[in-house]
Amino acid sequence: MEVKEFQIIKASGERARFSLTKLRSSLLRSGADDTLVNQIVDQVRDELYQGISTKEIYNRAFNLLKKKKSVYASKYKLKKAIYELGPTGFPFEKFVSAVLDYSGYSTEVGKVMQGSCVKHEVDVFAKKNGLLVIIECKFHGEEGRNCNVKVPLYIHSRYNDVKSHWESKKNNTVHMDKGWVVTNTRFTQDAIAYGKCADLYLLSWDIPKGDGLKDRIDRLGLYPITVSTLLSKREKQFLLSRDVVLCRQLLNDSFFLDHLEVSEPRKEKIMNELRQLCNC
Repeated sequence: MEVKEFQIIKASGERARFSLTKLRSSLLRSGADDTLVNQIVDQVRDELYQGISTKEIYNRAFNLLKKKKSVYASKYKLKKAIYELGPTGFPFEKFVSAVLDYSGYSTEVGKVMQGSCVKHEVDVFAKKNGLLVIIECKFHGEEGRNCNVKVPLYIHSRYNDVKSHWESKKNNTVHMDKGWVVTNTRFTQDAIAYGKCADLYLLSWDIPKGDGLKDRIDRLGLYPITVSTLLSKREKQFLLSRDVVLCRQLLNDSFFLDHLEVSEPRKEKIMNELRQLCNC
């Protein structure tokens, strides 16, 4: 039964009607079964009060999942984990690059490209099937902030400058296909409208529908290292500083845990969590 009388406070400060359906859907995406999800939904519903924040609801659900199985909690915290790639945007750029690598692209991060007017540092330069895309990443370190229309406007002008120089060189056999804008939050309606009109590819938490960041990560098992509930904040920062941005990367390079002097029993727990996350 939907609980309609409770108003919650979103991260942006806006008020919204609490939705049991949304809570249940987010819990099911963690991999938890219907019985556990119903138990958590019932407990959270019983503890609701007017003006409760989405952060408090999330924390309660997260802690209940973690008590049951850490991998459920890890998947549930995906959105928060991407925010934890900050405070700078560079780990997010590395994360986007790594996701594309596993999707068949060859990528470079921070490539300097000449435009017709000036040089530009491109966040991610990617090739696939004879086509080239240049990708600009807009990372927000705090929840509640969306990507407004100024972002695709600015990025579109940079893309056009690079593209016009690229296409003026007769020896370039690779076609520059499209400019991308990738964000870890959401786009405003004006930003989406401009992206469509200007033929920019917009990728956000839930855009394109069914193929947004959350969908790609879940489908490919490409979880950021920050989803782990067993690694400490210090350990995660160390791994990010070594360009280990995906759980899958740590599975392949577990010697980083030896460098961190993680004990063998704890190391096995961490590796088991990662295997479950990556379906390995």
